[in-house]
Amino acid sequence: MSIASTLPTAELNRDGGPSATEQRPTAVEFHYSQSDRFVSLLHQLNASLLVTTYQANKLLVVRAAGAGLSTLVRTFDQPMGLALAGRRLALGTRNQIWFLRDAPDIAPRIEPAGMHDACFLPRTCHVTGDIRCHEIAWVGDELWIVNTRFSCLCTFDPDYSFVPRWRPPFVTALAAEDRCHLNGLVMENDRPRYVTALGETDTQGGWRPNKAKGGCLIGVPSGQIVARGLSMPHSPRLHDGRLWVLESGTGRLLLVDPATGLRETVAEVPGFGRGLAFAGHYAFIGLSKIRETSTFGGLPIAERLNELKCGVAVVDLRIGEVVGMLDFHTAVEEIFDVQLLPGLCFPEVIGFQKEAVHHTFVVPREQHLSG
Repeated sequence: MSIASTLPTAELNRDGGPSATEQRPTAVEFHYSQSDRFVSLLHQLNASLLVTTYQANKLLVVRAAGAGLSTLVRTFDQPMGLALAGRRLALGTRNQIWFLRDAPDIAPRIEPAGMHDACFLPRTCHVTGDIRCHEIAWVGDELWIVNTRFSCLCTFDPDYSFVPRWRPPFVTALAAEDRCHLNGLVMENDRPRYVTALGETDTQGGWRPNKAKGGCLIGVPSGQIVARGLSMPHSPRLHDGRLWVLESGTGRLLLVDPATGLRETVAEVPGFGRGLAFAGHYAFIGLSKIRETSTFGGLPIAERLNELKCGVAVVDLRIGEVVGMLDFHTAVEEIFDVQLLPGLCFPEVIGFQKEAVHHTFVVPREQHLSG
């Protein structure tokens, strides 16, 4: 099964983001296919899936519908990290963080009536400027952001673009220089616990020359290096009491012992892995193809260039094998993040497409001033 929709694709720079002299996007039909097991797992887990692709400027909402999938395509400017907390959804984009809110009273009114179990509406945004926002995470009402351009973790203040809260100890100054390509973040007990970076470097773009084996996993707030010698690590996660990370440069899902730094390969996936979400003994992993550029050249995974896919793989952690697959055939070649929506089988997300921006939702009862 596939859908045909037009997604714009833009010229990318060597960081994997849009270039400064971006050309006008070219509309390309969007086609995908999925395995039967991928669909049955969404039914079994009583969940749906969010996928961001900054390359195509889209947030994809993947929902099981009978024996197939129904996928929404929503437009945002370079969407990257996702963070869900209850009814709140945060989405990092090129220059802003968008905050969406589920309106369960509105969901039943969305056509076809009675089918939707959630409706996420954009409600506010915070303008960050170009900080190259990567992963994000909620701590109560506070959102933490991986600020890749300034090599730090940050939060917000209404009067400023961001508030620096922590940076790796080997980064000596706050500067817009992407010194180590900080990218991934995991929380524990409502505190930042681990981050990933592509190098222990302190110069502008200093991570690039040794990207194939210079990546590291860092403890927060201590700054202690947990594991070195990783190939472009992304998406650290704590699940089932264990620490997981995607070694994107090799296409592997790793288990890391935080006490010793020893790692174990759990599975190999057919793509550059970014974006990791767990449900029980299943891992949903975002897959990207790689381009023959300086960013991806020299990586071990480049040896499998013609085999790589873009989409989402489901790995059964008990056997270390891919058991389900969502495969994007056209328009989308790079994924950044994936987020499961547990308990929500058929959500709506309102984006900024022409047909969606005109929606206006009003509180059911008027709120009158009291004398």
